[in-house]
Amino acid sequence: MAMSDPQGILASPLTIIDRTDESSDISAIIDIIEQNQVGVVVVGLPLSMNGAIGSQAEKVRDFAQELSKHTKVPIEYRDERLTTVSAQRLLRMSRKGRRLRDDALAAALILQGYLDEGLT
Repeated sequence: MAMSDPQGILASPLTIIDRTDESSDISAIIDIIEQNQVGVVVVGLPLSMNGAIGSQAEKVRDFAQELSKHTKVPIEYRDERLTTVSAQRLLRMSRKGRRLRDDALAAALILQGYLDEGLT
């Protein structure tokens, strides 16, 4: 997961939620939403390279729909193609970044793209 600064300018890796079961995962996300007064949840959608919605993207949308039943915070989707590749490249370039997991940095890249588009 990633979080932006209060002004919605800069995204930073926040934490990793290791998947256990849907109920626990949603509970962990809701806790983060409430503790940080989150205004919008940006979900990375793993589209196929041709832009199609495949089985993994469907799973993500199903999970996000279930999450939306537990919060009034709006949920937005963001194409996450190649964000993990970008995160891995950034980690190779930064000694300090090597301590971060690819997924947390990829989440920050997804959120940063959303913030840069001025959609907040």
